[in-house]
Amino acid sequence: MNPAERAKIRDAPQMHRLINHFADKGEMLARSLSEIYENIRDYFVVRQGERVVACVALHVSWSDLAEIKSLAVAKDSQEQGIGARLVEACLKEARELGIPTVFCLTYKSAFFEKVGFSQIDKAELPHKVWGECYRCPKFPNCDEVALTYHLEEV
Repeated sequence: MNPAERAKIRDAPQMHRLINHFADKGEMLARSLSEIYENIRDYFVVRQGERVVACVALHVSWSDLAEIKSLAVAKDSQEQGIGARLVEACLKEARELGIPTVFCLTYKSAFFEKVGFSQIDKAELPHKVWGECYRCPKFPNCDEVALTYHLEEV
């Protein structure tokens, strides 16, 4: 199994295609290539050779809160634990940064619950996290599920 690694600039076009493949199916939110480049330091990837088969971002929202975003695993690489490894890489980094709570907004709540997240009401999230939502075509009728993970040792 290939490890989760920090994304490199050269990975951005493949990450863009992977994320937007699922976004086109309504399974996640789209990301522009420029947004991926601007936030490349937030991303982890899993590669098979030169091919990016999965990606995820950990975006710091505030001193006590970070968000897992854009988790995508290529169809032919699913059911191998890659998504869970990427989430664990994000949680490890949050722990190292001293961030006690990680959240996500997703259409795949069962996956996140399986890796230890708990559902919450979106209204429980601080207003600070909604900055990106104003640009979403689904705003204000968001149909994603909010989940959080509380790190024990920070």
